[in-house]
Amino acid sequence: MQARHLVCGVDEAGRGPLAGPVVAAAVILKPGCRIEGLDDSKKVPARRRERLFEQICADALAWSLGRAEVAEIDRLNILQASLLAMQRAVAGLAIVPQFALIDGNRVPQLGCAARAIVGGDASEPCISAASIIAKVVRDREMVELDVQYPGYGLARHKGYPTKAHLEALAALGVSAIHRRTFAPVRCLIE
Repeated sequence: MQARHLVCGVDEAGRGPLAGPVVAAAVILKPGCRIEGLDDSKKVPARRRERLFEQICADALAWSLGRAEVAEIDRLNILQASLLAMQRAVAGLAIVPQFALIDGNRVPQLGCAARAIVGGDASEPCISAASIIAKVVRDREMVELDVQYPGYGLARHKGYPTKAHLEALAALGVSAIHRRTFAPVRCLIE
């Protein structure tokens, strides 16, 4: 189904961590839909993000997730893996948007016209919605991975290179979900 005048917002979560996938979301908000509190997901407290996640899922015309796994990140590099995750998110929408707004300075190849907006997750509601969906989904996954890979503290830092994560990596070694091409992990392997 081709949708006229419907804009899709696209953003990702998880470019900076040392572990786990990069997750992207694509969201088409209903025309005229206003969701109070939308912003860059990093600026929204976790509890409010969870509430917004539920509201976006319920009120959006369509939304979809895309992801790139650790092996893809290591093979392609994080930028290309992020663009791939965004492509997958847009391709997964039940409605084909006429236009896409992408957070950042790069536009992935999509099946519609698109424009990149630096800081778009703070200025465009559809990108803010995508930012929140991607972050909540990825954060939840990192909590689940914390159970499978205990000791790294993934539930707390979500795979980012915190002091505690770096200390755990040094003590426990590199796990299957760590990105081997990222410098702190690569140094441990070498």
